[in-house]
Amino acid sequence: MTKSFKKKNKNNKKKWIIWGSVTFIFLLFAVYTISGLPSLAELENPKPVLASRVFSSDGELIGQFFIENRIETQIDSLPPYVLKALIATEDRNFYDHWGVDLTRFVKAMIKNVFSLSLREGASTITQQLAKNLYSLKEGRENFLDKGVRKIREWISAVQIEKTFTKKEIAELYLNVSYFGRSAYGIESASKVYFNKRAKDLTLPEAALFVALLKSSVIYDPVTRYESALQRRNVVMYNMVETDMLSKDEYDRLKQQPIQLASERLSHVKSDAPHFLEYIRQQMTALADKYGYDLYRDGLNIYTSLDMRMQRIANRSAKKHIADYQVLFDKNWSWDRNKSLLTDILDKSIKNDIRYKTAESKNDKAQVYNKLKYDPDFIDSVKKVAAKVEVGFVVIEPKTGMIRALVGGENQDFGRGLNHVTGIRRQPGSSFKPFVYATAIENGYTPATTVLNQKFDYNGWSPSNAGNEYSSYETLRWGLANSINVIAGRLTISDMAPPYQVVKFAQRMGIKSKMDAYPSIALGTVEVTPLEMVSAMGTFVNQGVHVDPISILKIEDRNGVLIDEFVPESVQAISPQTSSIIVDMMADVINYGTGAGVRRYFQYPAAGKTGTTQKFSDAWFVGVTPDLVAGAWVGFDDHRVKFTNWYGQGGRAALPIWAMFMEGAYKELKLPLKYFTLADGVEMATFCKETMDLGDAKLATDACPKTYTDLIDISKAPGYCEIHSGSGGRIIHENREGDSQW
Repeated sequence: MTKSFKKKNKNNKKKWIIWGSVTFIFLLFAVYTISGLPSLAELENPKPVLASRVFSSDGELIGQFFIENRIETQIDSLPPYVLKALIATEDRNFYDHWGVDLTRFVKAMIKNVFSLSLREGASTITQQLAKNLYSLKEGRENFLDKGVRKIREWISAVQIEKTFTKKEIAELYLNVSYFGRSAYGIESASKVYFNKRAKDLTLPEAALFVALLKSSVIYDPVTRYESALQRRNVVMYNMVETDMLSKDEYDRLKQQPIQLASERLSHVKSDAPHFLEYIRQQMTALADKYGYDLYRDGLNIYTSLDMRMQRIANRSAKKHIADYQVLFDKNWSWDRNKSLLTDILDKSIKNDIRYKTAESKNDKAQVYNKLKYDPDFIDSVKKVAAKVEVGFVVIEPKTGMIRALVGGENQDFGRGLNHVTGIRRQPGSSFKPFVYATAIENGYTPATTVLNQKFDYNGWSPSNAGNEYSSYETLRWGLANSINVIAGRLTISDMAPPYQVVKFAQRMGIKSKMDAYPSIALGTVEVTPLEMVSAMGTFVNQGVHVDPISILKIEDRNGVLIDEFVPESVQAISPQTSSIIVDMMADVINYGTGAGVRRYFQYPAAGKTGTTQKFSDAWFVGVTPDLVAGAWVGFDDHRVKFTNWYGQGGRAALPIWAMFMEGAYKELKLPLKYFTLADGVEMATFCKETMDLGDAKLATDACPKTYTDLIDISKAPGYCEIHSGSGGRIIHENREGDSQW
């Protein structure tokens, strides 16, 4: 009795241990399984990763920022056969099950048992959605992992079915599924493969996308066309089997080839790559302030860019730079620049990944010596160093909106150096309008005369191009012909002291550090092309500088406004000075160093050429009544230079500006407008004799020789005292339509 009781008690203890162990393992398994499930909040408010989209001011999609290239679409906007093809192929009982199709699951398991494989799937659309939406599949799976994942899919699928309608489930599924070629969601896939909206898909195209759901690699129409075609036709036949498509229609449609768009992979290509990168940098800087994730949150970013102008800018820059590259290559010789090549090679080798990753000094030395004498490496370094680069930007002066931006010679790659925002170079004579504006602001006039002779000021002695000099010349003539000694005499006197030039240039938009030396008259400061163009726009906007702006507003994925941006503006100089300077710069184009503009563009325009010492940098910055634009042409290494006069701003940079303006005004049908004079600016008559003596005075009736030019009547000079007479002449003329304008 005692032995029997002990044996029975021992058996009961074993049973409890076994059952306890099983229960414990089951609980652990349950906890493990449940811990990997999405939360209730995630299930009820799914937020798939969406690409942030960047739009131009004229409504074009410029580009996207994404981890997963996905754009949401509404199922009601899709053709009905998209959903029919999906259901016929992926889940024929979609409208009848509650997330899990048990009948289909059992059939699949039986087939897998008899075939000794796990090839037959039974996941419903809802289960697939759960897997895609909540990342339930993680890397490579063993048998246990797959079982756990399936249970999680079932639980999540049931919860999804409780939360959403069938229509909403189908919409979510089509928006989150991967279709290959970096395209997530049917809208992005439509753009990538067919360059169209999903609402415009044909039935065979919709069937192809359903085919890609099974495997975007095996059925990739780019690399495996026949497999893709066969699978597409299987999808359409599934529609026949489910009475969603007639047999006759199927027989007709299956004959159609898969016609992919010629630019099907252009989802990362943009006509404005440098502008897009500029937007990315600004959006990244704003991320902490607004708390968004640029690559996941599906933002809508609306910008100032006009894609019509951008394409004209691209075309103008590309054509001119291609021609200039040929010209430069004919004139440049590395044999005459051996020491420069040695230095460039040294830096290129030390920046090479092979040199940087070499671990020991000996390894680095071996890499260095190998590359130093490698003909292919040397040729590639030469080619890059001798590449003619360009920066070109167009701004609307009244609003500050950047309308076009070409950041480099390579218009297919935006991550390279942006030669509009990312370089600082001396602007040369294109800076002179700011010097002359200072003089006009200080009460001088375009008729003020300055001695056109060399001088020495504390060791600084600028010279004119061609070493040509004369007697007293007007400020108007000096600016039109870019006379260095006249500009220099302004900054060594009280006419335009360097500190005032710096102050006005800063107020007009140049933020780079500028030293207040007399040589500023020749543009020896370093500025970005964006700063130069923005500042020059002040002249055509009545002296008001408007900060350049590229991002106009940001919306979240639901179209809710995050923020709207308005640029800051300031009255930098007087309206009177501004209109006088524009009039003087019009002479640059009509009679001076910018006369080459008239070979292309006949509308009213004003501007200034710029060439730095030894032809390192070529500039042209100019305005029309509605636009300001500027071109810089040069090299990434400023020691590489144009070799002679073809490197002047009027030749190397001006044609880009002129071709753009000609194209923009003609193709976009921009209206003909004239520059207007500000109130208080009048045409006045000066005594020529006083001008020849360097002290221009208003003419009296007795002055035998006279000269007419503009003045700010609030700062009018006195009358001639050489010739006796009464009164003087200030001519009040029509402010618009003057032939000079």
